[in-house]
Amino acid sequence: MSRLIIPIGPADPAGNAVDEAVIILARGGVVAYPTETFYGLGADGTNESAIGRIFEIKGRGRQIPLSVIIGDRSDLGRLVAKIPEGARKLADAFWPGAITILFDALPDVPGILTAGTGKIGVRLSSNPVAALLARRLGRPLTATSANPSGFPECTSADEVLATLGNSVDAVIDGGVTPGGSGSTIIDVTVEPPLVIREGVLAVTAIDAVLGRR
Repeated sequence: MSRLIIPIGPADPAGNAVDEAVIILARGGVVAYPTETFYGLGADGTNESAIGRIFEIKGRGRQIPLSVIIGDRSDLGRLVAKIPEGARKLADAFWPGAITILFDALPDVPGILTAGTGKIGVRLSSNPVAALLARRLGRPLTATSANPSGFPECTSADEVLATLGNSVDAVIDGGVTPGGSGSTIIDVTVEPPLVIREGVLAVTAIDAVLGRR
């Protein structure tokens, strides 16, 4: 079993439960938490040691970048070098929601997040638990699925516990998540913006916002 299970109301995640998780994250811990798709693995996105634990837990090579969830759109300024017009349109239309936008990263963004690509994937989550966790942490929160690489994603705290157990410091039990597909990933560092992975959000919806058919 994980060291700590944090039960929380998925529709009203205010109060001490989130603060308890934030304390763990601020101390370099790793917390599993619900998102609008699957459960994710959260660490302080400014703490390279904590981020390194994510790779160890997943059994994943560090040549693969990690995306992050931010608590507020204004937090982009601490992560990205510029916000292209296409990115503004996408954020206006789909944030908060299941779209991860790849930006050019600022030089001080940890290389362990970008895997040397110079790009950082960012999402503003529509899940109230994930959103509040990122806001109260006040730093980017890593956003990768809470499962070992090559294993199915988890849609409940019980599945996370069965899959990862003691490898995480806490699991926020925010109920069952929708599952299905992951977030859609689009790279706005190129023109025209390029969909890297179609997920919950359909490419046709993105094309409509960007004015391409």
